[in-house]
Parts: sequence; structure tokens; C-alpha cells
Amino acid sequence: MLSMTATINGWHCSGFHCKQRARMPEISLTSRGFLKVGTLDSKTPTTAGLSSSALPYVGDGYASRNMNRGGIHVVSPDISSPSPGFAVEFLEAFDDEYDGVIIDPNKLPSSANAFASALRAALSKWKLKGRKGIWLKILSEQVDLVPIAIKEGFQYHHAEPGYVMLTYWIPDYPCMLPTSPSHQIGVGGFVINDKKEVLAVKEKCPCSCSNVWKMPTGYINKSEDIFCGAMREVKEETGVDTSFLKMVAFRHAHMVAFDKSDILFVCMLRPLSYEIAIDEKEIQAAMWMPLDEFVGQPFYEEDHMSRKVIDACVAAYEDRYSGFTAHELTSKLDGQSSLLYYDCSSG
Repeated sequence: MLSMTATINGWHCSGFHCKQRARMPEISLTSRGFLKVGTLDSKTPTTAGLSSSALPYVGDGYASRNMNRGGIHVVSPDISSPSPGFAVEFLEAFDDEYDGVIIDPNKLPSSANAFASALRAALSKWKLKGRKGIWLKILSEQVDLVPIAIKEGFQYHHAEPGYVMLTYWIPDYPCMLPTSPSHQIGVGGFVINDKKEVLAVKEKCPCSCSNVWKMPTGYINKSEDIFCGAMREVKEETGVDTSFLKMVAFRHAHMVAFDKSDILFVCMLRPLSYEIAIDEKEIQAAMWMPLDEFVGQPFYEEDHMSRKVIDACVAAYEDRYSGFTAHELTSKLDGQSSLLYYDCSSG
């Protein structure tokens, strides 16, 4: 798919003590617009002489807190007293393991006014409870809520198809929430056959390496293993099936596409088929090229990083360099199986 550009040395186109807390008061509106305050286990709440204006008001509603429901309720000032048919909307949320809060994106209030009022009241509650980071995912069908959250102090974190993620940091010291993804992960597949011919491609791109014969490269997909991405890219660009042998090298560059960092993993692959069928949308041509001719291109004579990678690939092919092989292991940290790449030549 995407391949090398001159901006990154020709290797990848711009195109990884529990403390008991005091119980919070329960607050609700009385029929005369006053607040009724009492603890959750109190049998006889007292009436506080506070006007309902002490609560946030946005257009059509005041907010009240009801800790029994675990959310922030929005009530209409036109309702004289609660009744069985009384309609309320509130923020559904749950605590994370870092003293933060994750708001349920599927249960946000249906109106902008209700959302604004509930969000303000929720932030007040979470500040009192000593919460830290707040995560708010807003789905694309409720994108009109984004400006409201930004106005309340939320920051953009990242976006994916279907949603935007916002965050809010409560403590007065620097934010400790993880930043948005900072790296793009690319792969290259070095394929060499028993005749010492390299599977080489020329890509359709306006970059300085457009006329260079190179190994197939591209970006890995979401939840795709590195070596699987290399095999897929080779298949997509050339039609050649391969199997993974070892990881030879990786290159780390910064300020590449969209000012992100970029890591390119180079994998050595064994060919399982030899007939070439190029992807004409991306590839000008593909061929099995003699190794000496491949390495002898002026581009690799002039680009030291590219030449070093090719030298490492050749050394691995000739068993002069072991590289890193993939081993599936389970970590006790998360109980999941994943791949660890390491050199096991020494046993």
C-alpha cells in the first residue's frame, strides 16, 4: 500500500489505600423551588434555604443530584412536584481504576440543554468526590454536543470513524491522562528466493523514490500482527504468497505524516509462490530482480539508512545475522496472549 518517501530517508510513505469516603448529600428540588438536602441514610431530610438558581440552569431545566441513581438528573422548573410520570435525564457513568470517570456514550441526554445542565452538575459532583480524569465519548449522531463539552472545559483527545473522544482533567497539577496516539506503524517485506532474486516493486507516487525498485511496504491494520501486515502488503502489491521468517530491523522517525512519529518494521519473508500480479492502483511494476542489481541501484548507494537495512536483510538470508523471531506468550499483567520478538539464537 503506502510506501517510502524522501522525508524519512526513503523508507515509508507518509503515504503502540482505600479510604472511606464521606457520604454525599442527596439534593432535589421541592415544589417551591428550594433545595432539600440530607444524607442518603437520613430518614428526615432538612430543607435548605437555597434557591433553585443555585443549581445550573440551561434553557429548559435545572440539575439535581440523586446519588441513589448514580447519575445527574435534569428536572424541569415547570414541574411543581415529582410524580410517577416525571421525566428525568441524567449522565450514566462509572469509575475507572485510576480514580477517573468514564461516561456512557450510549446514554447521554437527548437534548443539548439537558446535556449541558447534567454535565455541569456531574463535574461539580466529581470534583467534590476527588475524581481525576473524565472520559467523554460522543458518537457521530450526537456531534452537536461537542461544542457544549468544549465550553465546559473538555479537551479533544482523539477521533475515530463514528466518534470523538474528549477528556477533562480535574486536579490542579499537570494532566496525567495518556495522550492521543503518537505513532504510525509501518511494515516492509524483504522477499528473496533460492535464485537470490529479490521481489521488488516500483510504486505510483510523486516522491523522490518513485523510480526506485524497492521492497513492498505499507501500514499495518488495526489489531494486525506486524509480520501478518508485512505478508499482507506483499500479497496485495505483488500477488505473491509468503511466510514469515524473522524481523530484521526497524526504523524510528519523527514528524512524518500529520506530524506523527513513524516506526517501520522490516520483515524477512520466504516466498510460497512466484507468479506476480500487481495492484495497478498503487504499483507501476513488480519483478524478481537479481540481488546484485537490486543493491546496485544509485538510490541505495546514496542513502545510508536504506543500504544498511538491505545489508541486514542479506546477512539474515546468508545466516550471518539471526534477527528476531516471533514467540507467542501470555502475560500475567493482562492474561492475554501476544507476540514477543526476540533473538533466540543463543538458546
